[in-house]
Amino acid sequence: MKTFASLLLLSTASAAPTADHLTAEYSFEQYKLDFNKQYSSHEDKLHESIFKRSLKKILRHNGGRSSYRMGVNKFTDMTEHEKSTFKGHKMYSPKESYAMGGEEYRNFLANLKPVSDLPAEVDWRKEGVVSPVKNQGGCGSCWAFSATEVLESAVAIATKKEGKLHLPILAPQQLVSCAPNPRDCGGTGGCQGSVQWLGFNYTETAGLSAETSYPYTAQTGHCEKSKIKPVASNTGYIRLQANNYTVLMNAVATLGPIAISVDAGWMGYESGVYDGHCGSTIDHAVVLVGYGTENGKDYYLVRNSWGEGWGEGGYIKQLRRADDSTNCAENLHPEDGTECKPYPKKQKVCGLCGILSDSSVPTGAKLV
Repeated sequence: MKTFASLLLLSTASAAPTADHLTAEYSFEQYKLDFNKQYSSHEDKLHESIFKRSLKKILRHNGGRSSYRMGVNKFTDMTEHEKSTFKGHKMYSPKESYAMGGEEYRNFLANLKPVSDLPAEVDWRKEGVVSPVKNQGGCGSCWAFSATEVLESAVAIATKKEGKLHLPILAPQQLVSCAPNPRDCGGTGGCQGSVQWLGFNYTETAGLSAETSYPYTAQTGHCEKSKIKPVASNTGYIRLQANNYTVLMNAVATLGPIAISVDAGWMGYESGVYDGHCGSTIDHAVVLVGYGTENGKDYYLVRNSWGEGWGEGGYIKQLRRADDSTNCAENLHPEDGTECKPYPKKQKVCGLCGILSDSSVPTGAKLV
């Protein structure tokens, strides 16, 4: 659709008001200037109507006592269909226990600790092993960004242990254009969606190039082998036990950033600990980079791929509960693309926004 073309390259607001300065006087015309948006006359009326409803919702929410703040951003005036193009990941069926990682995963499970014995706070950004926030644009490539970002951090952690930290900036476009998806897991591949562990499966043999070698285009395109110049790879991957709070917390505390999946019902988030409503349709891939507590509320620290202008510099603090393994719901529409073929009738997802449902991490990450 033509509207998408005008949205594709948007990343951050130029001077949009933050939640503390946002008022009912903030106009749609100013919003379009702040976010560099242009529409035809017909589209303009539609998006203005959505904007006005969204603004009222934001102001009403911020006038309450919630632990998080909402704000205007590039999604404020979008239709639900337009928003869906900025996600693009739907998950495989969460099994009770499923992993591929061999001895490394067995050792990890053998050394699991109660969550109460883990550090009170983990933030891998402080270790210098997390790259700057990226922006997937209007392509359903979140799965490729999540996989790329986790591999970057895994390589950085490995090189840091060897005595010389190296944080590569890798190319999600190579995954978008080249990583196969024969069973239509999470979509049909590229900008139409896939899953992170298929990305790790691909990089095990093909490696992953630097962003400078295979620049991002926000289009599926075709695999250009001449651009593939691997600088990083891995020996395999682990799919963590689904819907297990203890396993995921141990993984992010000891292994590093983890590729996770959520129902991204928090597009209007600006700051604080998000404890709002989420559905149970897993539609977005992100990265868990840590956890902590703010104003008495425990949270997961989640990296997104919508640019630094969204959330807290591109991140969201999402509510974390000790009972997240039993705080579950069912996705009743896996046929919409949340499964690999043959699609089942339903799937179980746990934690707020289904955050425990699908987690993976590469093994043996290294520079090539």
